[in-house]
Amino acid sequence: MTEPPVGLQPETDSDSPVIIAGQPYDPGEHVLAERFFERMADQSQQMDELARQMIAVELAVPGLYASILALTRGQSATLPAGPLLWLTFGCWFIALAVTFVAFFPRKYRVDPTILRGDPDGDSETLGLEDFFNRSAAYKRRLLAVAALIFWAGIAAAVGLLFG
Repeated sequence: MTEPPVGLQPETDSDSPVIIAGQPYDPGEHVLAERFFERMADQSQQMDELARQMIAVELAVPGLYASILALTRGQSATLPAGPLLWLTFGCWFIALAVTFVAFFPRKYRVDPTILRGDPDGDSETLGLEDFFNRSAAYKRRLLAVAALIFWAGIAAAVGLLFG
């Protein structure tokens, strides 16, 4: 009777480690794995760059709006002080505030000795991969909300200008 390969033997003792047969990465696979982990680690920095660009746009649009108002209605241009005006500038202010919240770092408890935390565990401590994924997802959600609120402000501004 022949024995199965090393990685396919049934586990006989719960304390003994299970050995899985495999082959090392070839050079191309090693580069791909490195790039994957680099991209995962860079997600938060990409969200920070997006936040910087959104802040620039969110600060520029109200000035651009005032310029368009002056060009279309002349030097004595005024807007009616109604709910649409409050909605426009309120949305823009809230979008800017949410973008700033996404941009500033949030504190996480990370255990650098583990790669991934227990998905079923209630621990507040994250593994390295969990930290990169969770911080990027947090920023991504906040920036998406800020973008939606900002576009609601633009829609209100267009309604105010041409309505």
